[in-house]
Amino acid sequence: MSGIRIRALISEDWERVRSIYLEGIATGQATFETRAPSWAEWDSTHLPAPRLVANSEKHVVGWAAVNPVSSRAVYAGVAEVSVYVGNVSRNKGVGRELLESLVVESERNAIWTLQASIFPENVASMALHKSCGFREVGRRERIGKMNGVWRDTILLERRSKVVECD
Repeated sequence: MSGIRIRALISEDWERVRSIYLEGIATGQATFETRAPSWAEWDSTHLPAPRLVANSEKHVVGWAAVNPVSSRAVYAGVAEVSVYVGNVSRNKGVGRELLESLVVESERNAIWTLQASIFPENVASMALHKSCGFREVGRRERIGKMNGVWRDTILLERRSKVVECD
């Protein structure tokens, strides 16, 4: 998709970010979540940086952010990735631009491991993450129920070659 610009996500982006998140929830393949949180809830559970949006013609068409995997100090450099692209902008390279930018920005913010938990049926997301340097760590069988059905997730991770993990 030409004309994509990646920039920092700001609170004024929230309504469009939330709308894109709801589109992902509706697929049944993006998250176990069933509702989008308020800005305050979302803001409190995600790291301050990196938080990114993809703009096309001044409209937010996708977003990416990270949240800590644990509050324990030992895991301070480990974060879980979220990447969402609006329905009309999927399969146009937006997700790749967001994830590649998220990797760079996470390293600028001392994050040495990124992880993703993806439903195995989400073939596009699995392929995107693997093409951006994530490797499959394992399968988490029957990790959660969605609509009364147990679901598996695939755990992927990407270790930075730039940030030292002391």
